[in-house]
Amino acid sequence: LWGIIRNNSCYLLKGNGQTYSREPNNLKSKNSFRYNGLIHKKTVGIEACKDGKGVVLRTRNPHAKGKPSKTYTQVELKKGGRKTLSTIRKVIRGNRYRKDLKMAAVRRASALLQSQKPVTV
Repeated sequence: LWGIIRNNSCYLLKGNGQTYSREPNNLKSKNSFRYNGLIHKKTVGIEACKDGKGVVLRTRNPHAKGKPSKTYTQVELKKGGRKTLSTIRKVIRGNRYRKDLKMAAVRRASALLQSQKPVTV
């Protein structure tokens, strides 16, 4: 599957000598095999909440083939920075999701939480 969507995909953004990807569950927005959210059985995604407070942890269920409504699990995390980051670590480690994506998920959540803080002058 990676050989097919590597160069041709509706999510690709090419320009400036680099290639980015906007697919769901791509933590770094890089067009690479490691961070691709479409080809792996277990993926992790971090997004901002709709109301602008907190983050949404989105995981893919590898056993939900043929059941589109149960493919992804979404959990809103709004308890604060430390609690949110520790929950992300525990979910990735405890459910045996991909260990190589743990720090990328924590960094993305941290950046989103930092951007949601009010600006003090």
